[in-house]
Amino acid sequence: MRGAAFETFLRQSAPALLRLGNALALDPQGAEDLAQETLIRVGLSWSRVRQDGNPVGYAQRTMVNLFLNERRRRRPVPVAEVPEQAREDAALAEVHDTAAVRQILAGLPAQQRAAIALRYLADLPDEQIAEILGCGPGTVRTHLSRGLATLRGRMTTPRTEG
Repeated sequence: MRGAAFETFLRQSAPALLRLGNALALDPQGAEDLAQETLIRVGLSWSRVRQDGNPVGYAQRTMVNLFLNERRRRRPVPVAEVPEQAREDAALAEVHDTAAVRQILAGLPAQQRAAIALRYLADLPDEQIAEILGCGPGTVRTHLSRGLATLRGRMTTPRTEG
């Protein structure tokens, strides 16, 4: 049994970890799976994590590592024929906007998406992001700069009111 400290950590940290998972996985099911696997790993290492004194940082790093490792393992599978694209229903405009944002985010390299999520969702400074990503603070700033430039470039399409 992990005790009251672990239960308190779960209650306080789970919502923020799920938000971070959403930004990384870009789909609710993937985010839940990522958060669950992260919390399982934190729970299994709780005695060591608690002694370290930074369970939130450990959980964030674990989640990002799980995400990056999954991205490395998952390779596109070639298919004989490209499936037809479904036509979009005009009634799904809100879903389309969300899907468009997710598509833009999905187009970012994994390191850039992770850096953006850690900066703007977890509100971490460059040094902590660098520690989580296993790189230097300058590399973090590069990931953020390039990722944000890509996002700005892809999101500048003017919207029409209708």
